Amino acid sequence: MNQMKFPKRYLIVILTFVSTCVCYIERVGFSIAYTVAADAAGINQSSKGTILSTFYYGYACSQVPGGWAAQKIGGRKVLLLSFLLWSSTCFLVPLDPNRVAILVVARLLVGVAQGFIFPSIHTVLAQWVPPHERSRSVSLTTSGMYLGAAMGMLVLPSLVKFKGPQSVFLAEAALGAMWSLLWFKYATDPPRSEHPKATAAGFGESLLPTKASQKKVENGGSTARTAKIPWKRILVSRPVWAIVVNNFTFHYALYVLMNWLPTYFEQGLQLSLQEMGSSKMMPYFNMFIFSNIGGVLADHLITKRIMSVTKTRKFLNTVGFIVASLALMALPIFRTSGGAIFCSSVALGFLALGRAGFAVNHMDIAPRYAGIVMGVSNTAGTLAGVVGVDMTGKLLEAAKAEYSDLSSPESWRAVFFIPGLLCIFSSFTFLLFSTGERIFD
Repeated sequence: MNQMKFPKRYLIVILTFVSTCVCYIERVGFSIAYTVAADAAGINQSSKGTILSTFYYGYACSQVPGGWAAQKIGGRKVLLLSFLLWSSTCFLVPLDPNRVAILVVARLLVGVAQGFIFPSIHTVLAQWVPPHERSRSVSLTTSGMYLGAAMGMLVLPSLVKFKGPQSVFLAEAALGAMWSLLWFKYATDPPRSEHPKATAAGFGESLLPTKASQKKVENGGSTARTAKIPWKRILVSRPVWAIVVNNFTFHYALYVLMNWLPTYFEQGLQLSLQEMGSSKMMPYFNMFIFSNIGGVLADHLITKRIMSVTKTRKFLNTVGFIVASLALMALPIFRTSGGAIFCSSVALGFLALGRAGFAVNHMDIAPRYAGIVMGVSNTAGTLAGVVGVDMTGKLLEAAKAEYSDLSSPESWRAVFFIPGLLCIFSSFTFLLFSTGERIFD
């Protein structure tokens, strides 16, 4: 009796899920380990902020080049090289807060390396995953970020406590190396034989990179060269800009909450994070759950022909961002731990649900150039994090000067209203300008 064969594309999706999980363990791990080491060394807050933000500058710079490299070389190879680079950096660099120059260079390298990851993943998924499975595949892959962040926050503080901050670097390097071995062994490019309708459907071998001089002859017919990347059409496309605007808003809200929610708990609500236990991780677990719910729901709506691809993307994006906007603007009203956890969990959960709209749309409109479009939009998302986190600090400084402390709801209203209003603006932008149709051949 023949055993049912496990589809190779499922293994690829699982490996990309693990890759995003490992990446976010690294990001959270560095923040935890460096903060402990810097506090022990008496480093001031300004210097700590410089080191912690350096990663994002490198990350922003490599998004578009990452999409270009994945398009030209292949997402599978670029993803492997990226993991090897940041894992090696973590392994080799000593965590000494007083050696600022070394840490700045190291964080820039890790940021640049990880900037190649998501464009490469989108390129790989566009090649392997058929259109009716893309929503849940992308949602599962990106949900690894939230699970990784939650796992890092729960596990790594104990590792720092018992083994010291440097042990986090070594653990992260080991995780990166193990994933690289798995990817090297099991990841391949998709053979056309598994996807006989690949070209028509917009995935498979038809999206693999080929050399500029290489010609392909099919059915004894005409030859074709690799198409040039339509940079101008991409940069002036309204559907692309709809994705860019929503990516900016998503990451603005996410990074503001990731970086300032602990301060809101401690100074805004006068709560102790240690006494809150594991409840403070509920927003990230909620993102993990809702991200996958959104993916499964989107594929169900499309596969069962309940909605078109365009209507499905717009529906989930709108619901996710509008509900998140209401939760964000309500957050400073709640003055208890349970209320704040509930509001932040709803906000982040529905933002993750909205990813089944804008975040999958790269592969709908441009499966061949999914990595490049992802690189463009993720650059905006990374810059949103830099701008949002920095501006929030300035808003709180101004509020502290006006209200003498940060314990009043008024001190935090602007912090949460800005991403809330951005969510409303972005949802209408996506409704007006997005499409689920393929517009780039």
